[in-house]
Amino acid sequence: MLDKNGIARRIAREVKDGYYVNLGIGIPTLVANFVRDDIEVEFQSENGVLGMGPFPWEGEEDPDIINAGKQTITTLPGASFFDSSMSFAMIRGQHVDLTILGAMEVAENGDIANWKIPGKMVKGMGGAMDLVASAENIIVAMMHTNKAGASKLLERCTLPLTGVGCVKKIVTNLAVLEVGPEGFILLERAPGVSVAEIKAATAGRLHIPDEVPEMDL
Repeated sequence: MLDKNGIARRIAREVKDGYYVNLGIGIPTLVANFVRDDIEVEFQSENGVLGMGPFPWEGEEDPDIINAGKQTITTLPGASFFDSSMSFAMIRGQHVDLTILGAMEVAENGDIANWKIPGKMVKGMGGAMDLVASAENIIVAMMHTNKAGASKLLERCTLPLTGVGCVKKIVTNLAVLEVGPEGFILLERAPGVSVAEIKAATAGRLHIPDEVPEMDL
């Protein structure tokens, strides 16, 4: 089973040389820490940063350099800063190759809910609505179940939707799954996790191939 850093490490393998990548708040922000050193990637944040690097070491934080989740970040040589209108022009113009988002729920048809829990204080939609409407490649980073042990991979989302039919792949603490025409497709299982455990934790339809390899981290 993976922790949050393990999820981020596995997703980092999906990042290719030359990609422009947007990282949502939560687990996705950790992905920048695990990208291979031999490739060049530009991380974009919708608050107006292009060229984000890993999180700063303790004591080296600059409170004026933050990501969309208000976390302090570092920037790489050549990084640029701009206003939100320019940032969203990049997103809406489909200039981002990969979007990595957190989620509260994902449905078997690729719907995502990640911005509101009725009756609870949540930060709000932010740039997620634009990202899911414009991105061609969306990967979700999330825990497979909620704190009560209920599945977050559902037949249909129960929370207000952020986007419809947009998620391509999900990486959880238990598995890597793809969204197919007939539901979730199990691609990989986390170290020490059985197919039976993944099946029990998945409420939506789940296609299980004959061979499901363990993740190579």
